[in-house]
Amino acid sequence: MRLDKALADQGIGTRKEVRELIAKGRVSVDGETVKQPDLQVSESSEILLDGGMLDLAPYEYWLLYKPAGYLSATEDRVHPVVTELIPSKRKGLAPVGRLDIDTEGLLLITNDGAFSHRLQSPKYHVPKTYYAELDSDLPENAAGLFSQTMTFSDFTAKPADGFEKLSARSALLTISEGKFHQVKRMFAKIGCEVVYLRRERFGSLTLDSMHPGEARKLTEKERMLI
Repeated sequence: MRLDKALADQGIGTRKEVRELIAKGRVSVDGETVKQPDLQVSESSEILLDGGMLDLAPYEYWLLYKPAGYLSATEDRVHPVVTELIPSKRKGLAPVGRLDIDTEGLLLITNDGAFSHRLQSPKYHVPKTYYAELDSDLPENAAGLFSQTMTFSDFTAKPADGFEKLSARSALLTISEGKFHQVKRMFAKIGCEVVYLRRERFGSLTLDSMHPGEARKLTEKERMLI
């Protein structure tokens, strides 16, 4: 691709702004300063802007520990959005699915539409585990209730993939769907209101020792194993 397009796709600036950077000699390709915006480059080209290395791979994949108060969106006039927490200017970055504004936890961010679609497609059944704190004690037969389908006005939830009671008022619930407010509605169905919710796992990915607001790039191996 053209050098100016490659830099613009990185979110460094508009094509005009990028051409100005190139004309000023601030860009080098494979060790040589260049001033030709139409120079052809590839993913294997070593491109530096002001001495800093740029990655020409077309897609980025991020794991974010979403804090409460952020919308799972790319822009909003009222609330901060999750893409603001990603340390990248790459164009097209967007969340894979969504977490409610008051829900914390693991959220993937990418500009790879096919990857995002695959992970959200019901036919792939990617399991997602949530930690929930509740306003009342779990019923004794909670595990049995979650092992059955649950019918709501707008959809029927499949049996949970997993349930683990942690205390009288906390539990882990694993589902492979992602309907609107599904986890909260499933707990409400058995008489418990969720007062705190955090996504702990998405496929094979976990939060590990991350803290709210932190983000890191996925490794290629992690992407393949989700």
